[in-house]
Formats: sequence, C-alpha cells, structure tokens
Amino acid sequence: MNFITPAYAQTAGGMPDLVMQFAPFAIILLIMYFLILRPQQKRQQAHLDLIKNLRRGDTVVAAGGIVGKISRTIDDSEVEVEIAPNVKIRLLRTGVAEVRAKGEPVKE
Repeated sequence: MNFITPAYAQTAGGMPDLVMQFAPFAIILLIMYFLILRPQQKRQQAHLDLIKNLRRGDTVVAAGGIVGKISRTIDDSEVEVEIAPNVKIRLLRTGVAEVRAKGEPVKE
C-alpha cells in the first residue's frame, strides 16, 4: 500500500521552496521600512536638530501648546521661555514642538 500521494512525491521540497515561502514576508518588511520607519527616523532627526539649534529670541511652541519667546538657555537640556511680559517658565528642550520664528543671532 502506498501512503505517499503522487503529487507530494513529485515536489523536490528543497531550499527554493523555503525561500519562496518567506519571500513575501521579506518584501512586506522592506516596504514597511521604506514607508513607515525611515520617514519616522528622518522626522526624529529633524526634531533633534531643531532642539539642538534653539537660541535666544526664537518663538517656540511647547508640546502643551504654550507659545513663547526664548529669553535664555539654561543648559543643554533646558531653556527659559517668556510667555507673557515678566512671566518666564523653564522648559525642557525636548518639550519644544516647533519653532515659529527664528531670532537674531547673539551679538558678540
């Protein structure tokens, strides 16, 4: 009695079949990298460049929606933002969502 069907016996069942089974998954991962991960990494790098280049006089929007002007930089991780006349808050640089207007460079 023969337990192996003729259709199964005709396939070689070697490495090319295994590669062809995983090829669609590899293609999907590659497409996902170029459509999702790579643009996200570019936005993250642009945001890091933005917060690294903050300087006095820049009008910024905080992550919470507060708009103000940078009055001074405290250190590498904090800035002081004036949100109203004589009202200043300390803000982490990572809390800056966007820069609305760039200020003039500091006079030497």
